[in-house]
Amino acid sequence: MASAADQMSAGLSLANFSKATELKKRLWFTIGALIIFRMLTYVPLPGIDPTALGVLAERTSGGVLDFFNNFSGGSLKRMSITALGVMPYITASIVVQLATSLSPQLAAIKKEGESGRMRLNQYTRYGTVALTAVQGYALAAGLESFGASAGVHAVVQPGWLFRIGAVVSLIGGTMFLMWLGEQITSRGVGNGISLIIMAGIVARLPISLAQLFEGGRSGSVNPLTVAVLIAAVAAIVLFICFMEHAQRRILIQYPKRQTARGMQAERSHLPLKINTSGVIPPIFASSLLLLPLTITQFAGNHVAGQSWWGDAIITLNQYLQHGSLTYMLLYGAGIVFFAFFYTAVVFNPEETADNLKRYGGFIPGIRPGKNTEVYLDYVLTRITVIGAAYLALICLVPEYLVSAMGIPFYLGGTSLLIVVNVTMDTVAQIQSHLLAHQYGDLIKKAKLKGGRRR
Repeated sequence: MASAADQMSAGLSLANFSKATELKKRLWFTIGALIIFRMLTYVPLPGIDPTALGVLAERTSGGVLDFFNNFSGGSLKRMSITALGVMPYITASIVVQLATSLSPQLAAIKKEGESGRMRLNQYTRYGTVALTAVQGYALAAGLESFGASAGVHAVVQPGWLFRIGAVVSLIGGTMFLMWLGEQITSRGVGNGISLIIMAGIVARLPISLAQLFEGGRSGSVNPLTVAVLIAAVAAIVLFICFMEHAQRRILIQYPKRQTARGMQAERSHLPLKINTSGVIPPIFASSLLLLPLTITQFAGNHVAGQSWWGDAIITLNQYLQHGSLTYMLLYGAGIVFFAFFYTAVVFNPEETADNLKRYGGFIPGIRPGKNTEVYLDYVLTRITVIGAAYLALICLVPEYLVSAMGIPFYLGGTSLLIVVNVTMDTVAQIQSHLLAHQYGDLIKKAKLKGGRRR
């Protein structure tokens, strides 16, 4: 028997969408913000020669740079003011969340409610500025040295003036994207930071498809391989949709209460998602792994053969190339770690058990309190193992196959996971706005009927 909410959601149509004025405003605001983000990716850093930079990008194509460029929507190759994207903000969020789990003072701030959340967000912003300054300086200095060693002068006037200008511009670009993401979250539809990352990935999709089909037409890529790859992408999308909706429902029973039909026991379910962490583990793992590799790749090509540590950086880059065994192991370990870490941050078994005990709910066969907490932790740990394995499989296997076959198609498993998850979350929010609008219309009609009766 479908509930009233399910029946209303099934009755959603374009007519209801056209009447939802607030939702349309939110959608237009989100689209406008994403257009501004795409425009900023074409604003170059001050002191950059675009022609020489294009030549340098062609010489350094492939590997870590191309993979990280996929997340920034092409702004890294163009060396725009948003070349670092929102990755410093994500890294700062990781550090703050880790510190919150380890520091009693920060944990106490987190428990203060809305004021505590605002303070932690402010710490995250300070960390974003610091990380962007360090990474921006390394990127500017590496661009100078890397271009000189390659015989291409991408920087018009190398020196401290260029480095300071580049750092200030990169800080401004990253902080503006962070602010833009927060505005999308509060005034638009969906999670702003995730939508910005997805917009960067989707922007590269037409280029990747054009390269893939051109390779099939010219014969450089087997047409059968192209067909198999498209079928594999469709299968992965379906698998992601299935796993993201998969749940482990725990039966919750409440004491018997007096109703019109007599004494009856109320039952409900506590849904635990197989993938509680969502797209956070791949984003966190890639942000921690890719940017240091990019910096070492710049530095390694400049100091190659000049000292023993320069040769060591070159060797490290070779072992950590995109698609290599070492890279896959580190990336997979990061995904598994952040899957468990973020699940522990999102779902607290002790707090859930206390809430159930406070309202008289219990799991059949499990005593309330500590035993319920242990049981919830037991179930959550085991489904998180499945969720972490699913994330690692989705992110690593397609990336390895594309890298091993040499196909010029950079929409791998990680990108697909982010695009599908963010799309599903955004559609769910749109449906919730439509339901709220429909409920509002019903309340207005009920008030009008009540007034007429009086």
